[in-house]
Amino acid sequence: MSVKRKKAVVIGAGIAGIASAIRLRAKGYDVDVYEANSYAGGKLSEFVIEGFRFDAGPSLFTMPQYVDELFLLAGKKPPAYFSYRKLDIVCRYFYEDGTRISAWADEDKFASEIENKTVDTAKAIKAFLKKSRNIYAITHHVFLERSLHKLGTYLRLPTLMSFLRMPAIDPFRTMNEANSSFFKDSKTVRFFNRYATYNGSDPYRAPATLNIIPHLEQHFGAWFPEGGMYSITKSLVKLAEDLGVKFHYNTLVQEIIVRDAQARGVLINGMVAEADIVISNMDVWFTYKKLLKDQLPPKRILKQERSSSALIFYWGIRHRFPELDLHNIFFSENYREEFKAIWQDGKIYEDPTVYVNISSKYNPDDAPPGCENWFVMINVPSNVGQDWDRLIAEARTNIIAKLSRNLKIDVEAVICTENILDPRSIESQTFSYCGSLYGSGSNNRFSAFLRHPNFTGKIKKLYFAGGSVHPGGGIPLALLSAKIAVNSIR
Repeated sequence: MSVKRKKAVVIGAGIAGIASAIRLRAKGYDVDVYEANSYAGGKLSEFVIEGFRFDAGPSLFTMPQYVDELFLLAGKKPPAYFSYRKLDIVCRYFYEDGTRISAWADEDKFASEIENKTVDTAKAIKAFLKKSRNIYAITHHVFLERSLHKLGTYLRLPTLMSFLRMPAIDPFRTMNEANSSFFKDSKTVRFFNRYATYNGSDPYRAPATLNIIPHLEQHFGAWFPEGGMYSITKSLVKLAEDLGVKFHYNTLVQEIIVRDAQARGVLINGMVAEADIVISNMDVWFTYKKLLKDQLPPKRILKQERSSSALIFYWGIRHRFPELDLHNIFFSENYREEFKAIWQDGKIYEDPTVYVNISSKYNPDDAPPGCENWFVMINVPSNVGQDWDRLIAEARTNIIAKLSRNLKIDVEAVICTENILDPRSIESQTFSYCGSLYGSGSNNRFSAFLRHPNFTGKIKKLYFAGGSVHPGGGIPLALLSAKIAVNSIR
């Protein structure tokens, strides 16, 4: 007599939703994934216009072991689905005085580069990276890989040892205070302050514990997925489908069915799809406001300050720039004022720091011959009703002026195609409340503990995965959220 397999429903086919589906399938569940859009990936999607292919969202790939882990969990060989190569130069940095710094993956070369281009020493760089490494060693097995909302996490000896070393993770200073104590040159301070933006935070308010991030990039490396970032999504969807996961696109979940304080399935087009387990990969704010209307929401969590958002211009460029690489940063001269504009004024600074990603540097088919595909992004506040049309027009003018100044060419003259993504469209396309990229912000030293857990004690069999819940946003943490959520199932 065959045993009936348990059913699981995943709401949303973002990267954490796909990873959750794979992990559920590996546990023996029949899994259905319901996605409102016509494609998988959420922010990690792509589009093509006039011969230019663009990765729509995340453009930096670190910690590929968390992707490989999903293939290994399923008994598959990762290279059969997905391949990537390590970058020798993580990013190129441009300053207004003409200084150009290459962030080499090799620590010795990187330290020498900083020493040669700033007043700071290679010794100071290595001391900082050692500090970053120590923060990771103390925190990763607690804050990144386990639930912070289960007693068992705190009863483990490694966790107790980590809490005894809590002062060493530097939670009582801001990132800027810590970085200013390590370095003398504003170029170096800005370089390392920038890592706050990796989770949508303000380096002048966020705790120096976030100086863990340089270690993730410098030690584990930055990588280029063959075929571009969207190949991560495609490979994981292929794996999930090979395992028997069913994806339902253009399918909006209307409600999570709750009976007797337990999730029983979801409502779709007026019909109930029953399930033994429900995992929501939708932003936790929308999960409560749209899908759990009859349930009491966690008001304090939902009222937390949101992370920053982004304004992205996707430009087809009919020119090639040999001085640019895959990742490029053009720094503002007044970093503090830039973050003040974002976080205090809810505006866009007149001289924003500009990030330019060009995947055609590594995947030439992403642009026509002699051209490049530019993903041009600046950090902006989340959407609280600003006049975005005006802000976007002003920002576009300032960005083009800045790039033209640094590259010594009229950038406007070589733009042949343009698409724009702003906080409003980020919210409407990916259900990210206020267009914030990483859910709640991380400007509080207790932020890691204040994020919504991967489960709720009020509704059994309901779990949460994605950038808006523990442990946070970005591809690696989203994948870890899926791991924590599925491992929480009992």
